[in-house]
Amino acid sequence: MLENIDIFAKVVELESLNKASQVLNISQPALSRKIMRLEEELEVDLFIRKGKRLEITKAGQIVYEHAIEQRHLERKLMRSIEEFKTTIKPASIIIGASLTTLQSTLPDLITIYTKNYPNTDIKAVTGKTHEIVPMVKERKVDIGLVASKIEHPGLKCVPLFDDHLCLVLPLGHPFVDKASIEISDLHELPMILFSRGTWYRILMDEMFHRYAVQPDVKMEIDSFEAIIRLVSTCKTATLLPESYLRSNLVKDNELVVRFIPSLEQMTRTTSLLFTEEVVHHPSAERFIEKAKEFFRQPV
Repeated sequence: MLENIDIFAKVVELESLNKASQVLNISQPALSRKIMRLEEELEVDLFIRKGKRLEITKAGQIVYEHAIEQRHLERKLMRSIEEFKTTIKPASIIIGASLTTLQSTLPDLITIYTKNYPNTDIKAVTGKTHEIVPMVKERKVDIGLVASKIEHPGLKCVPLFDDHLCLVLPLGHPFVDKASIEISDLHELPMILFSRGTWYRILMDEMFHRYAVQPDVKMEIDSFEAIIRLVSTCKTATLLPESYLRSNLVKDNELVVRFIPSLEQMTRTTSLLFTEEVVHHPSAERFIEKAKEFFRQPV
């Protein structure tokens, strides 16, 4: 019965059998049978069916309130068990991150988290965004960190911050002292860019197509740290997200950052991905709360 009550609550929250069946990953007929079985066990109607629309009954409201209370109790239980386990072995979190977010955003998040929970074992798995999404969905990782907003059945997406691309140049480059730079100036400009298929490269290619610009791409690389080093060595330009460009990184590699107005209007959002089952993983839930707090998102 408890399982069916939880399923019933999901239908109430999504206001649709179809949406609930997608999130719960079961067929709509099977979901309907579970609701009917719960009604038979309780000997009350939980919904009034008006065509394709479901309307919760007073009895259904009582059951739903019980379901919410049950969730809170389960969460409290899991936190207590997690605390008990940490006295025996360290807590652990597995984070799936795109290579760029792994190099830029994740280190800060790990630092702030381990200040409060130093014994947590944090593992990172890398992949492109389209690879991270199924990892989270299939629970191969506890949390996903990607440079995009994701809408996917069964997943929750928490935006952390918006970012835009900047033109990065080595000292001595002709564009360093140029009064103003437009996207059209990138045409045939020797550049090192992210590899094709990454979210930022997709963003760049869309922008190049829109403005009919064809840069002279000398290299395509996954690692933004490698791009930073090679820009200085090869005396070429690149486009990188502003959040990656820490002042010490720019200074140590003798680089200059130039802002292009049109690029500042093209933003990409870095987000956390997780399933609803994260409430059963207190360490992952705490990591998410710390990340939201770090980027000043409401808890």
